[in-house]
Amino acid sequence: MLTLKFLGMIGAPQIILIIAVVLLLFGGRKIPELMKGLGSGIKEFKNATKEDKETPKVEKEKEN
Repeated sequence: MLTLKFLGMIGAPQIILIIAVVLLLFGGRKIPELMKGLGSGIKEFKNATKEDKETPKVEKEKEN
């Protein structure tokens, strides 16, 4: 069985290393574009989950 103990050991040095690697891979100019895309994706996901939760209520109201 795969254990994921290493996920609990992420600290400041690891985060700094991840940020440095991202900057090297994408460059400073692409980062805002990536974050904008990520933000809009998260927003779209939240809206979809809200709609999914509201759908059963609407269907129940239509049945009555």
